[in-house]
Amino acid sequence: MLHIRPATPADVSAIMSLVRRVVPLMQASGNQQWSADYPNEDVFQSDIAHNQLWVAELDGQVAGVAALTQDQDAEYAQADWDPTETAIVTHRLAVDPDIQGKGVAAALLAQAEQLARNRGLKSLRVDTNSENAATQRLFPKLGYRFAGEITLAFRPGLRFFCYEKRLD
Repeated sequence: MLHIRPATPADVSAIMSLVRRVVPLMQASGNQQWSADYPNEDVFQSDIAHNQLWVAELDGQVAGVAALTQDQDAEYAQADWDPTETAIVTHRLAVDPDIQGKGVAAALLAQAEQLARNRGLKSLRVDTNSENAATQRLFPKLGYRFAGEITLAFRPGLRFFCYEKRLD
């Protein structure tokens, strides 16, 4: 059974192992959003310290990870949404390649929705690399609408598609 819970420092090695399996597959499909340097252990440790990293566990093993934050890059103002509105933003979403297609990402995004409802927020947001076909199929299935294309200063040369789900 799939279980979603806050990540702990003890999860970091399993998370990094998952990322090391995901990155080459992303890059092989033309998606250069992640690299050998990002996301890294420091990023995940910081997410944990800020109580914003969640893991999906399947049979006691880390099957997926997502940072569920209220952090919106300045470039989010380029998207078709209210950039001043506080939202739950999903970052660093990854699923173990061996179990993709089994609802792990959807369960992590459902946790984002639960956090938004708990905090009285009406918006869920996410961005994905323009080359990530899997997430571009997933987000609309889960009720997210395409909200435009942006660039991010810290990832030069890449394009990102933004998606938003309204809870009102």
